[in-house]
Amino acid sequence: MIQAYDYLDAVVRSDINRADGINRNEERTKMLVRSYARHQGTAVPFTAIARDIEAHDDMNLSQETILSYTNALRKIFVIEDCPAWSPNLRSKTAIRTSDTRYFTDPSIVAAALGIGPQDLMNDLNTCGLLFETMCMRDLRVYAESLEGNVYHFRTKEGLECDGVIHLRNGRYGLVEFKLGGEKLIEDGARSLLKTADIIDKTKMKEPSFLMVLTAVGSYAYRRKDGVLVVPIGCLRN
Repeated sequence: MIQAYDYLDAVVRSDINRADGINRNEERTKMLVRSYARHQGTAVPFTAIARDIEAHDDMNLSQETILSYTNALRKIFVIEDCPAWSPNLRSKTAIRTSDTRYFTDPSIVAAALGIGPQDLMNDLNTCGLLFETMCMRDLRVYAESLEGNVYHFRTKEGLECDGVIHLRNGRYGLVEFKLGGEKLIEDGARSLLKTADIIDKTKMKEPSFLMVLTAVGSYAYRRKDGVLVVPIGCLRN
């Protein structure tokens, strides 16, 4: 954790300025990163991040300014948002197209929020948010090795899929991120089956797999409904 704090200090003090040669306010950079950490895993608009910063700063920040800061953070690989997936659906359900906010590594989120291992043990909701970042990071690594990409999927009615691995040949898999436990795994499996059901199979292939990615467990298994339950430590190429 000390290394993550030191890294974030370097980002705030100097690295963000070297990204494009623009000198930025250190405190505002710190507040922006903290706001991003609070909203990671969501499709929060930049206007909401600006309001977070304005609550601690008298100066109003435009969306262009926020975009300048986030673009610099993206160039130095601090943040990496996840684009939306747009499949063919059987219904006229509206799909949300906003990017989901993510960091490249969960340790940066912890440093931005000023928390450590014991804090996460005492707050499983926050621990779950960091686990989502870890899942997204690992899925991206494995998908890229297969010349694929990772997306998220969400409808305006609230149906969502945390991760969609889509390969160049059109094959894809749907993934839900859950810390673990029978209830959470059941919720994840139910959501995956609902998502798979609304995809128009006459225009797209069947999903190659449905997977609940969990934080705990020593082996992967397939449920009776066909959904895979895979501990994150079992991911392999």
